Amino acid sequence: QVQLVESGGGLVQPGGSLRLSCAASGFTLDYYVIGWFRQAPGKEREGVSCISRRDGSTYYADSVKGRFTISRDNAKITVYLQMNSLKPEDTAVYYCAAGGFTTVQAMCVMRRVDYWGQGTQVTVSS
Repeated sequence: QVQLVESGGGLVQPGGSLRLSCAASGFTLDYYVIGWFRQAPGKEREGVSCISRRDGSTYYADSVKGRFTISRDNAKITVYLQMNSLKPEDTAVYYCAAGGFTTVQAMCVMRRVDYWGQGTQVTVSS
């Protein structure tokens, strides 16, 4: 049974930083894509960044390029999202997600997700 547990959300001032972590367990296959989605009130859930556990390829939404960095620790099956230069429009619930037999673009853009975490709130406000 696959489980995804997020941590690291919170309240931060504009221009600040946060690091989200997603601890995954229960995978039986090596070729999974793990990523982060977010959903703000009244908006659709969108793919923020995804990374392949197999080859490390990444995808970033245009709105976060240059500010967010996704990384993985395959030994711990943990994925991190370092968020810098945060803006009020980054405020949302952030969800960890995993998908098998897919690509980073397919999962992040086309939402080909097999498993979701419970979400963690990120609020950017002064």
